[in-house]
Amino acid sequence: MRYFITIFVFILSLASAANFSIPTYTSNLTSVKNGYGKVIDSPDIIIGSSGIVMHTFNNGESSIIARAVVTDKSAGFATVRFEVFQALSQPALPVPGILPKVGDKVILNYLYNRAVIVVPNEEIYTQIINSFPNIHFINPDLAASHLNAYRKPNPSRNDFRKICAQTVAGLIFIAMDKKAVFADCGSFEILKSFETGEVKNYQVPFFSNVYGIAPAWWKWESEYITNYNKHYKFLLDVKD
Repeated sequence: MRYFITIFVFILSLASAANFSIPTYTSNLTSVKNGYGKVIDSPDIIIGSSGIVMHTFNNGESSIIARAVVTDKSAGFATVRFEVFQALSQPALPVPGILPKVGDKVILNYLYNRAVIVVPNEEIYTQIINSFPNIHFINPDLAASHLNAYRKPNPSRNDFRKICAQTVAGLIFIAMDKKAVFADCGSFEILKSFETGEVKNYQVPFFSNVYGIAPAWWKWESEYITNYNKHYKFLLDVKD
């Protein structure tokens, strides 16, 4: 275990973990066509990052009308794909009957100062939250309690998307053997990765104080994780 911690601290110090952040970027839509739009490019924009589209109504009030995911950067512009904003998919909230249009405000890297944390043990958890002071990590007990309530010891992308929406987080941090990443909570695109050391001890589905998350016998997709690294590499589409 000490080998992991020593190597991890060294690598993170090189990456300036103490200063790590992905700043919010705001720009107006310059064009809209077939479910996509364009904004002026910036070094703060990363392909795979996401944000929201804000529309201002005639009465001066503004509202989130869509989610925006960056799909391309070229010729001084970034292309975003419009999606339903997760919070607006809840039955209790009406979905605005308006589509994004030129002039609407796009806020990218939205909620990127808050992250769900997925790590294999308590030692790594403590180190991570101390290494990234600019990121507010969501208590993993909240994520684990959600999984426990739905009998999902093997969380899927959709499970984490729901957890991120409930905890108001834009990022997910996942630590694996010899690799750790920050990814977008919605797209699961890796935004920043770190080379790490070897992990010796694992708690599945991840470290928390919630133990014994059991699968539901009536749900075929509910089962225990047998290989921590394989499971999260699959979710992140990481190839060995």
